Amino acid sequence: QLQLVESGGGLVQIGGSLRLSCAASGFTLDDITIGWFRQAPGKEREGVSCISSNGYSRTFIDSVRGRFTISRDIAKNTVYLQMNSLRPEDTAVYYCAGRRRSGCPGTRDMYNYWGQGIQVTVSS
Repeated sequence: QLQLVESGGGLVQIGGSLRLSCAASGFTLDDITIGWFRQAPGKEREGVSCISSNGYSRTFIDSVRGRFTISRDIAKNTVYLQMNSLRPEDTAVYYCAGRRRSGCPGTRDMYNYWGQGIQVTVSS
């Protein structure tokens, strides 16, 4: 059973940075794809970025491209989402999700395992 635990969220001012962590257990990152999703109040959950078992990564939202970076530490079995130049519209609950299949999809129904979610709030 793959278990995922997010950390690193919180309240930050416009233009600030946060680094989210997704610690995986039960499987190694060499065998799973991890995606980051977010859900703002009243909106659908959307894919932000993913990193596959071979290290291939994708970003799905144009507005975060160049500001958010996904990476992983194999030794720590942890995936990170570095978020810079944060904007109020980045405010959401962020989730990491896992799948044991190859590929790096951006839709939530392609992932079988989910973390509990963590709040990110960008304020002025």
